[in-house]
Amino acid sequence: MGTLKVMISRDELKAKTKELAARISEDYSGMELLLVGVLKGGFMFLADLARELTIDVNLDFISCSSYGNATVSSGVVRILKDIDYDITGKHVLLVEDLVDTGLTLNYLKELFGAKGCASVKVCTILDKPSRRKVVMMPDYEGIVIPDAFVVGYGLDYAEKYRNLPDVCIVCDD
Repeated sequence: MGTLKVMISRDELKAKTKELAARISEDYSGMELLLVGVLKGGFMFLADLARELTIDVNLDFISCSSYGNATVSSGVVRILKDIDYDITGKHVLLVEDLVDTGLTLNYLKELFGAKGCASVKVCTILDKPSRRKVVMMPDYEGIVIPDAFVVGYGLDYAEKYRNLPDVCIVCDD
């Protein structure tokens, strides 16, 4: 693993999270919303986002994998932990740390749509559109980043670095 350099500071992440929360609060005003955090990476953003929302929400989590311990997605999505809520007729917002290839979130949107949700949308703090393998645009897009391997703020490398408060780029030494 190379050295780490801050790409997006905790202050930038906080400002973008506030902005996204304001839009979501307005869009879902008067509705019942279920935030579904995509584990493990999305947990930090989900916690920060939920605290900034001005509407009542329910929280749940789903865990899936397309990376394992690799730095590149395998393209095969496996559900490791499903949600606990009955989502029939509910508005669901999938909350993710990073949209990369789009394969995982595209799969999850289809899966949730098949379960009879009133709506399924995606919110991400980071977006890497240059890596898309499917047509997929987050409904609530955070910060667009270049094609670089990043860690911190929930993002990991082999389960390390999730606890960093900033998003850092991994530089080759």
